[in-house]
Amino acid sequence: MTKALTDGSASIANRAALGDVVAELRGPRPVFHSEADLQHSFARVLWELAPDVDSRLEVPQRGAGKAEYLDLLCLGPESRTAIEFKYFTRGWTGTVGIPAEDYVLKAHGAADLARLHFVRDIERLERFCHRSDQNGLALRLTNDASLWAPPDPGRRRTRDHDFRIHDGRELAGKLLWAEGAYEPNTCSLRGTYPLQWEAYSQQDGAGGEFRYLAVFVSPLATGADGTVDA
Repeated sequence: MTKALTDGSASIANRAALGDVVAELRGPRPVFHSEADLQHSFARVLWELAPDVDSRLEVPQRGAGKAEYLDLLCLGPESRTAIEFKYFTRGWTGTVGIPAEDYVLKAHGAADLARLHFVRDIERLERFCHRSDQNGLALRLTNDASLWAPPDPGRRRTRDHDFRIHDGRELAGKLLWAEGAYEPNTCSLRGTYPLQWEAYSQQDGAGGEFRYLAVFVSPLATGADGTVDA
């Protein structure tokens, strides 16, 4: 049986460290075809490392007056982890992996919306992780360097300024889209999240560098009166 980890708040269901999952994943799967491909592959490696953790895809979350779905819920013997994935790519073509596969990645564009959606994932996880035995993980994988690179000094303020997720940034408090000009995109975070990007894989050609950003959300981030239950 897999042993519980000492630092359960930064682990998956208190059974697997994220770094161990990534280390096992990046060898055979240095690139993914889609976000769904990433989710499935991640769940499979997690099961290999921690067989006593069950994974459920697209789990409905009830509350807040609307239907919401969690990408992956990991159920361990004593604790759980809610995971939201984001896979944002620029164009890249190559043959990699074990077994070798042909990949043709599309350029998604709209990096500002990619930042917004990642912050929204953190905000959602703060709501979902109201249970004392459930933490959260927002995980983004990308080969678009504009997401991890800081903006150039002197660059004019963009509408997604508050939502920048470059390496070394810290997310906290109320984040305004276009300085509050579009209120529906406002996000409010209860926690404070320092951002550190990590290397994932290095492939040939432009757009061949892949990095990931992981943000863990502690249990009870929204207090014991949360309204969402899985």
